[in-house]
Amino acid sequence: MDVDTRLLRYFVAVADEGSLTRAAERLFVSQPALTKQIRQLETRLGAPLFVRSRTGMTLTPAGRALAERAPALLADWDGILRETRRAAGRAERVLRVGFVASAANEATQHIVAEFARRRPGWRADMRQAAWSDPTAGLAHGDTDVALLRLPFPGQDTLRVETLFTEPRWVALPTAHPFAARELIPFRDLWDEPFVAAPPETGRWRDYWLAADEREGRPVRIGAVTDRPDDWLSAIANGYGIALAPESAARYYARPGITYRPVSGVSPSRVAVAWAPADDTDPAVQAFVRSCLDNSTRAGGEGP
Repeated sequence: MDVDTRLLRYFVAVADEGSLTRAAERLFVSQPALTKQIRQLETRLGAPLFVRSRTGMTLTPAGRALAERAPALLADWDGILRETRRAAGRAERVLRVGFVASAANEATQHIVAEFARRRPGWRADMRQAAWSDPTAGLAHGDTDVALLRLPFPGQDTLRVETLFTEPRWVALPTAHPFAARELIPFRDLWDEPFVAAPPETGRWRDYWLAADEREGRPVRIGAVTDRPDDWLSAIANGYGIALAPESAARYYARPGITYRPVSGVSPSRVAVAWAPADDTDPAVQAFVRSCLDNSTRAGGEGP
């Protein structure tokens, strides 16, 4: 009998968290989808793994036996995959670079050019991620290094170097009454519906809703989107407004959408991130150094 490693990862997350809700946030999946996968694993193994109650998820004897071995098995498998993918990339002299949104803004092309200078014959393969994966592939080993917006789930397990900060603005329909203002206090936006990232993105979603900067006022969600095009359409169609980096006014300009500065909300931070296992990898470190040397070109402020 074969068991998908994805099912084991879901099991380990629930066992660690003792809660389907917290495990779903950690895995960036919906709670119903996670419940379905746990039941599928139990069916394949022919044994219940959890006792479900109002207080959470408690391991059964069979669950405890699996929980003792599954983390080591997954760690070994992750290591095998990482080494295999790294070997393939190194053989082809390709560095897989994940990014979200506008990456490092105007500095991105300079970073890529500097990396090529530092590592002759190498190519940076830029891979844009959906907002449902704020780590841009790093969490699953699909990328070697990434240009990300802080904070994101799981960043404490990675190496992170902040490159620059830039103000958060608001994107709103051009017909919105606030679109004519030169500066909008964030307090004035608290009761507006917001276009949000998927709930599974946890801290990432909360940050772009400025959930911690509302003095306890609940957030109204007008739409949920996973990619920039859908995000822009939702705003233009009047489903909600959204906080965005100042650079979005340059990179995501679109008829029907107006960007305005916002006061009373903290700035966005852009960082380069990589796995601790790559601290001594020459290609990864050449890219990191290229980022640090070109961070002043980004159009924001230093870290």
